[in-house]
Amino acid sequence: MLKSMTTTNAGGQFQGKTVSLWDLLYSKYITEEQRREIVQQYKSGAITSQRFMEMILSIIQQVTTTTTSSVTTCTQLETIPTTKTITTITTETTFHGIRKDVTAGELLESKIIDKKLYEDLSAGKVTVNQVSEMDSVRKFLKGSNCIAGIYVQSSKKIMSIYDAKSKGLLTPGTSLVLLEAQAATGFVIDPVKNKKLSVEEAAAQGVVGNEWKNKLLSAERAVTGYKDPYTGNTISLFQALKKDLIVKDHGIRLLEAQIATGGIIDPVYSHRVPVEVAYKRGYFDEEMNKVLEDPDDDTKGFFDPNTQENLTYLQLVERCVTDPDTGLSLLVIVKKGETYFFIDEQTKTMLKSITTTNAGGQFQGKTVSLWDLLYSKYITEEQRREIVQQYKSGAITSQRFMEMILSIIQQVTTTTTSSVTTCTQLETIPTTKTITTITTETTFHGIRKDVTAGELLESKIIDKKLYEDLSTGKVTVNQVSEMDSVRKFLKGSNCIAGIYVQSSKKIMSIYDAKSKGLLTPGTSLVLLEAQAATGFVIDPVKNKKLSVEEAAAQGVVGNEWKNKLLSAERAVTGYKDPYTGNTISLFQALKKDLIVKDHGIRLLEAQIATGGIIDPVYSHRVPVEVAYKRGYFDEEMNKVLEDPGDDTKGFFDPNTQENLTYLQLVERCVTDPDTGLSLLVIVKKGETYFFIDEQTKTMLKSMTTTNAGGQFQGKTVSLWDLLYSKYITEEQRREIVQQYKSGAITSQRFMEMILSIIQQVTTTTTSSVTTCTQLETIPTTKTITTITTETTFHGIRKDVTAGELLESKIIDKKLYEDLSAGKVTVNQVSEMDSVRKFLKGSNCIAGIYVQSSKKIMSIYDAKSKGLLTPGTSLVLLEAQAATGFVIDPVKNKKLSVEEAAAQGVVGNEWKNKLLSAERAVTGYKDPYTGNTISLFQALKKDLIVKDHGIRLLEAQIATGGIIDPVYSHRVPVEVAYKRGYFDEEMNKVLEDPDDDTKGFLTPTHRRT
Repeated sequence: MLKSMTTTNAGGQFQGKTVSLWDLLYSKYITEEQRREIVQQYKSGAITSQRFMEMILSIIQQVTTTTTSSVTTCTQLETIPTTKTITTITTETTFHGIRKDVTAGELLESKIIDKKLYEDLSAGKVTVNQVSEMDSVRKFLKGSNCIAGIYVQSSKKIMSIYDAKSKGLLTPGTSLVLLEAQAATGFVIDPVKNKKLSVEEAAAQGVVGNEWKNKLLSAERAVTGYKDPYTGNTISLFQALKKDLIVKDHGIRLLEAQIATGGIIDPVYSHRVPVEVAYKRGYFDEEMNKVLEDPDDDTKGFFDPNTQENLTYLQLVERCVTDPDTGLSLLVIVKKGETYFFIDEQTKTMLKSITTTNAGGQFQGKTVSLWDLLYSKYITEEQRREIVQQYKSGAITSQRFMEMILSIIQQVTTTTTSSVTTCTQLETIPTTKTITTITTETTFHGIRKDVTAGELLESKIIDKKLYEDLSTGKVTVNQVSEMDSVRKFLKGSNCIAGIYVQSSKKIMSIYDAKSKGLLTPGTSLVLLEAQAATGFVIDPVKNKKLSVEEAAAQGVVGNEWKNKLLSAERAVTGYKDPYTGNTISLFQALKKDLIVKDHGIRLLEAQIATGGIIDPVYSHRVPVEVAYKRGYFDEEMNKVLEDPGDDTKGFFDPNTQENLTYLQLVERCVTDPDTGLSLLVIVKKGETYFFIDEQTKTMLKSMTTTNAGGQFQGKTVSLWDLLYSKYITEEQRREIVQQYKSGAITSQRFMEMILSIIQQVTTTTTSSVTTCTQLETIPTTKTITTITTETTFHGIRKDVTAGELLESKIIDKKLYEDLSAGKVTVNQVSEMDSVRKFLKGSNCIAGIYVQSSKKIMSIYDAKSKGLLTPGTSLVLLEAQAATGFVIDPVKNKKLSVEEAAAQGVVGNEWKNKLLSAERAVTGYKDPYTGNTISLFQALKKDLIVKDHGIRLLEAQIATGGIIDPVYSHRVPVEVAYKRGYFDEEMNKVLEDPDDDTKGFLTPTHRRT
């Protein structure tokens, strides 16, 4: 309860923030005595939760005012006038939710409105009505249409679902599931009178029969909430499903109906919530999302009585017609012999895949699909039916389909007096303007065809601002194409283009290398397939990119491999789904077993290693989140590729005989200085093969700087990226790496040398680039000074640079620049809540408080005096060591394990165990690579016992966040995920702990 109740009316440090009652209760403003007293009053039933909030706010108000009176005791509190607080709470801006009002603060908390809109509401700059009508808000407060009733095609009569059942137009089973879906998505609907009713009201008014009342009341709990029989708490539909309080098939059906009509309903606050909020509140999870995203007949819980098909609720809603008077969705019932109009899945996919930014009216300036335009308020049911039938018959193309729809919308939204033109008339209307607008839209060169600016916006490759600048001519296509953030999606990065023979310094194609016996046929084929699957077959001698057909015609590959390479090329151009005829991606073909698993994974990994997954429909690469959304990738495959074993290392280094990932093999290549192509080095027996091992690579990628010049000016960049930049020659790279691997230079010196080369290359001196030998004698004082004087903060065990805080998303670019410019100090930034929690964490359990004697003592002393068992003491001390330091609560000192043992804060008999736990802070050593790895990584590699590791990990999270042992500070969860310090599976374990993961024991409450 304490964590679910929030307010924006607290003063002091919480001024203007949405904060929970729990955080207020444990803030610095509330004393231990007050906390204890108020909680006891609440638990005894003497005060309500609302009164609990008022009392806490009143204390904070008094503490933060300048009155001379001391902080009021809880007993006095009950008599203090708190009218002002109550008024503030009860008059907070509210919106109509599904079954009760929703505060603006709750919409902010649920990420339905942002802080700016919340403040505008509070200041009266916008009204509740204006905000309620915003599309982004309305869908969560009101949802979209459920199937409200029945439309009988022959008689054009509208009736309720229950009446249709009574008249034999629907079977009882179909009727019941449709009514349950109504109840579970908000209300039972009377489509004739256009009324929304609770189940009780619907039964009383005869909209449904009493024989179904109990079943519908049960379904209605998906809106009002189920009661947890174990705790008495109100829980959601999904939570009831997980606790087996409802039958699985029934629960999935209702959940799918909620999602299809606007989103999962929060029964506590009575509105729908965004998916990420539903995840966070435990109303949904990734597993259920996958079930609903890829439904089979078992999860298609609804039925089209006209076609006898099992469908999802969304599919059935999309077959409905809209009542022009009420806007309600009505399921069409056709009699035998009548034509039943609906849009099949293939046509629907086409309509959803074609987008435009040229529609007027409510769509002005937006990227919108043809599907959304077709089902907008501008298109009548007759027009929709006529145009779709023309398209399905082949009379018009998809392009013409779009032109006709845009023409109708243009006419409806202009101020002419003529009525909306019929589809027959449409064909004779001049649509030159529309056609010109479509065909002259700004385009970019994609992999195999042009890509519109609208598609780049839709794919989140460019943002709205850049799109508008393109449209107005402020930036050109060439300028945008050359931006790093755009180029990688249009062109990708280098694949392995050919072979470099070290002894002869000769460059040749992969097929030629096979023909000359430098590569085996197997190795050659997989490398050529990777080329074909990432864009083109490469001729590295002539620096040409070719389709497979062209490469075979020009002899760059032999005809005996043409068919195999054409198959791999479909990873770019798209595979054909044999069941629907649709173009599908590499991943989708893999999921449908159209290609062999190992082969598909190899090609997919090559795409990702060279810039990203390719969208075969639009012919460019897409960001990972877009790939997820379009079904071109999923979490399971991501995990396979992020943590590859020998089974997924589908490429081969002919020099070391190692199986590698494509990315690892690319990173061993050299760059042709003339063409920029990546070439696989082939060394003969006895020659030295230079490559960067994984341990060195990890070091190079982990070291970052903001002091590089040239194209890296002002950016945080890794030593790896600097080393492989255009400023460093192949000879310099080789020389410096070999010096480092031999121990002649440190990693710090490595960085200085690279920065010095870049500094010289980017300055206007006439001297040539200095060789590595000369480098050692070049004064680098300036570089060294820059590095060593970079702003630093006190981390857990060592200093942390401002650049690392930026890289770890603990501070943003603006704050970083303010630090650099001296506008804010290290001390000021260190004391910000958002920074302090990552540098210092929050309190661990530091010691023991003996209530009877009011004495404080260390955990080890409490064990020695028999107040704690040895087992409880050890796990508490391990938690201290794993979260930063061992604590002496009497002297208020933080100590390393070595110091704690030396000073007698812990006994030597536990020293080794605590040193082991301390590695959760300082890092574990990977026995295979020698790298420093985190607690979670050690747990995954079975270097520590599972229960022990989970206990320490949970302690870290409870005290501020997961610790990065390399940089010695805590990191946000998304950064921990990215660095491999945490994953979704472990998050679920810790979010929903059972007795196995509750590793700590309250000494006053023994387990039974």
